Amino acid sequence: MKRKIEGTLIYSSDEDRYCMRYGFNDCTEGLHCGECFEVWDGKSWIETRIELSDEWYLVGLKGAKLNGLKVRMLMWG
Repeated sequence: MKRKIEGTLIYSSDEDRYCMRYGFNDCTEGLHCGECFEVWDGKSWIETRIELSDEWYLVGLKGAKLNGLKVRMLMWG
């Protein structure tokens, strides 16, 4: 069954990619290019996906600082 999980984007230097922390010690595996999720902008959830060029970025959210962003995504469980 799929469910939406809320968490925070954090950078994993071990994996050299971002992941989502959703509990005190719980993190997703590193996110890959093209993975979709939603970002909270303070008013509403915005659908986006993560991509990599010279650095990681979110499509449609130019210049957004990724570390610490509130996000939610569908997860199996």
